[in-house]
Amino acid sequence: MPRERRFEVHERIGPSGEVIRPLSDADVKRAVADVAASKAESVAVCFLFSFVNPAHERRIERALRMALPQVHVSLSCDVQPEFREYERLSTTVLNAFLQPVVSRYLAHLKDAVASHAPDAGIGVCQSSGGLMSLGRATEMPIRTALSGPAAGVVGAITAGLRTGHSNLITFDMGGTSTDVCLVLDAKAEMAFGRSVAGFPVRLPSLDIHTVGAGGGSIAHIASDGLMRTGPMSAGAVPGPACYGYGGTDPTVSDANLVLGRLPDALIGGRMRLDRSLAEAAMTPLAQRLGLSLCETALGIIRIVNANMMRAIRVVSIERGYDPRNFALMAFGGAGGLHAVEIAREIGIRTVLVPPAPGILCAEGVAASVLEESFVGSCRAAIEGDLAPAAAICVDLTEAASRWLDKRDALGTTGSQDVALDMRYVGQNFELAIPIPQGKSLPHRDWLRRAFLDAHQRKYGHHDPTAAIEIVNVRVTARKAPTDLVGQSPGVRQIHASPVSIITRPVWFGTNRPIGVPFIERNGLAPGMTLEGPLVVTQYDATTLVPPHCRLGVEEDGNIVIRINHD
Repeated sequence: MPRERRFEVHERIGPSGEVIRPLSDADVKRAVADVAASKAESVAVCFLFSFVNPAHERRIERALRMALPQVHVSLSCDVQPEFREYERLSTTVLNAFLQPVVSRYLAHLKDAVASHAPDAGIGVCQSSGGLMSLGRATEMPIRTALSGPAAGVVGAITAGLRTGHSNLITFDMGGTSTDVCLVLDAKAEMAFGRSVAGFPVRLPSLDIHTVGAGGGSIAHIASDGLMRTGPMSAGAVPGPACYGYGGTDPTVSDANLVLGRLPDALIGGRMRLDRSLAEAAMTPLAQRLGLSLCETALGIIRIVNANMMRAIRVVSIERGYDPRNFALMAFGGAGGLHAVEIAREIGIRTVLVPPAPGILCAEGVAASVLEESFVGSCRAAIEGDLAPAAAICVDLTEAASRWLDKRDALGTTGSQDVALDMRYVGQNFELAIPIPQGKSLPHRDWLRRAFLDAHQRKYGHHDPTAAIEIVNVRVTARKAPTDLVGQSPGVRQIHASPVSIITRPVWFGTNRPIGVPFIERNGLAPGMTLEGPLVVTQYDATTLVPPHCRLGVEEDGNIVIRINHD
């Protein structure tokens, strides 16, 4: 933001909420005049300790709305009312930046939907995986920043539960990146500090780890003379060379085509793949390496798989979870092509592929519920006076109850989740500790034990003698929209038809290719089992089943691939 668009006022609120320097009428008037002169579309307001006492921010807001009703106003005490001044400022500024664009888009969307479906309601997905109303999304567009990957996780949880799997590692591989998330007992962990476009952001979001590995990731020789895959990507335009849109760099998709792992066409035959273009793009790289085209392609696949395996280890092994106790849920256009080989390397025995892997994020939005988050900051040593933290807990749960009461009374019963951000005194980062339902805090002994267990699981050690403190109280309220009650988004009837089989040579090693049947997914009936190797093709994705694996089809259409690690 240019320095000339940063305006200051002379005020100060202290760390306990006390007014040290009042905000004068003259300062308010001058600030409003400065904003008017700037001709800004939106304003971010962020004062010290406004998360404790928002009076000064509220006063500026009232003045701006009265004098400049057309200007969007974002207050830090609304966007994310918790400590850490810079992160709070950064989040508020990003929210203000997005408000004009998102509000115009949502207004257009609302009008368009109303013209075609007047009685339809619209929910907007948040980074936490829950939905919010159009009005709330207009006020808090920053909450949508990471909503796409979050919706995929919600969809994966829904699809996994239909097959009886509540412990998952989600694996969403697209054209430019791969998103992975660990799901335990049908719940994904939350993160509250993220980076968006290089800026720190404080907002509730599903704890998703992203790496620059996708179908369009470009293979190249790095400065150390070794081959790398990604993070540079060919993107959608021009895309991989085999798409025929002008791409000349060798990509992961080109490698898969050279190895015979992709069909001749994608998206129902509407996109033809050109193997000769893939080979031409890969030839200079193979010549530099002194390898054959197939050896080079296998190397590209192994490197990109290693990148994605590291991401899975970050969300599992590095956080104290054994990935062998989870199923790998593969989705996205390229997830099914790589999932089984990755699972085999890590030791996972089960891979799940939902009926429509390419649109699982959309199904996740349909399966989401209305959600609102509330947070309050309060530093309280657990061996000291917990009354301030308990009071905040009561205030937030009551605010959550009021929010639930305002939702459609015909919907399902709402729920609330309460968590405490806790840390050792002197630490810079916290762990979110879920606490039992209720408005009162658990006993300090329970809090200590829960924190020590969480610290041990995440970091591999804990100190039972160190001082522990609470720094934030968080409450999340959820309620299913009325029109989704009783529905199971994503469930579809599979109509079996004769299996279409075309046998093609596919490379799994450098010795020789194997004749592999290519099978259309719409011909796989529930209860059917097939032995690998085989390739399953469908409109939005391709699934590779290597040798020594067994494919089964569940009643709901999910593919379950069992891997033999012997």
